Amino acid sequence: MRHNAFRAVALVAGLSMLVIVLGWACGGIIGLKLAVVTVIVVNGLVYLFGDTMTLRAMHARPVSEIERPGLYRIVRELATEARQPMPRLYLSPTVAPNAFTTGWSRRRATLCCTTGLLALLDERELRGVIAHELTHLRRGDTIVGTVAAMLALSITSLTALSLLLPLADSEDEDGQGLLEGLIFLAVGPLAAMVIRSAVGRAREFDADEAAARLTGDPTGLANALRRIEVTARTHPLPAHRGLLTSGHLMIANPFADQRAGRLFAVHPPTRERVRRLQALAERWRRD
Repeated sequence: MRHNAFRAVALVAGLSMLVIVLGWACGGIIGLKLAVVTVIVVNGLVYLFGDTMTLRAMHARPVSEIERPGLYRIVRELATEARQPMPRLYLSPTVAPNAFTTGWSRRRATLCCTTGLLALLDERELRGVIAHELTHLRRGDTIVGTVAAMLALSITSLTALSLLLPLADSEDEDGQGLLEGLIFLAVGPLAAMVIRSAVGRAREFDADEAAARLTGDPTGLANALRRIEVTARTHPLPAHRGLLTSGHLMIANPFADQRAGRLFAVHPPTRERVRRLQALAERWRRD
């Protein structure tokens, strides 16, 4: 938990210093002042809205126990077993099957499932997914992931500069779209680098194993990951910047084979995750 909090602080500090140095190098004192203001504004937005950004992008809303008693029961049982606070539960009206957690601490955390996920999985598989997300909360992965998502969104928001440039004054929407695409080609890799520096593939393998130990059922999570991947190919999330920069928070890559989605993909291959879970199940059977 503390390690991930330190990584989040280091990520913010490092990117802030880079912006300030670039501002000074490009604009002298004026550039330095603008860079400092930019850093203050962006870091303020990260703190104020970072933990709700993905929920808004997914159009998620709070869900009551009366509405989803089965979901509440599963989350409460697993949270109790893991000896951690039960997160707030949100539901996203999205066909794409996925789940994610967000928040600055375990006591202020939110777990969100899509309607597509709840319709797709049986209880055994859903328990594996929920256990995986609770593991991210317990280890503090959500903190650094949330910071990375907001910083990456701030970077990709520079595509809005296309509205201020001369080409945007024309009524040619194709021209403006081309300009926005060119700006994204310039800033997208930097945003992806921020996410990759904060989120490693190893954390998904670790969360898979910890989830399997929490539920005692590696096969349930393996089956869930397989079904999520297959359905995500036919029902991917739209690859706009608000979601692109949040995809790493989800249990599986939500963008299938979309070109922009591949740039921000940080999840290990589902085949490898399933293989490891099956090997764990086999090892437990032998023991």
